[in-house]
Amino acid sequence: MNIKSQKDFFSGLFYLAAGGAFAIGATNYNVGTGARMGPGYFPLLLGILLAIIGAFIMFKSLTVETQDGEKIGKWAWKPLFFIIVGNLLFGILLGGLPSIGVPAMGLIVAIFGTTLVVSLAGDTFKIKEVLILSIILSIGSYGAFVKLLNLQFPVWPTFITG
Repeated sequence: MNIKSQKDFFSGLFYLAAGGAFAIGATNYNVGTGARMGPGYFPLLLGILLAIIGAFIMFKSLTVETQDGEKIGKWAWKPLFFIIVGNLLFGILLGGLPSIGVPAMGLIVAIFGTTLVVSLAGDTFKIKEVLILSIILSIGSYGAFVKLLNLQFPVWPTFITG
């Protein structure tokens, strides 16, 4: 069998594997029925749906002819690095790292730090745009998670709030 689109084949394979893993993992929870859904019902259906979409994309990559085979390009190491570091930084800034003495900095500082680091992944970096985005994300996150959902986590650094 000849792969006619490498991009579609490997993205379909990823969807199929991720969906299958979620569906298998969801069977560890009580699935229930359609009328009385358990905690595993939605993840199971979502995993199955994702696996079906992946299988369809893989089938399409084997049957639909593409112009150049849509080869997979090189790994984008710079964006990959900055996005992973940004996510790790968010967790550290939000909750702190007591084992090495880093205090919790709260939601606002975590969003600003993460936005600044992750924005380095792109080709251009404009500090004014990044700061505006950080302000918008901070206000939106504060409104959604703290005010509307009443989630209890630090908003400001612990050395300010006590």
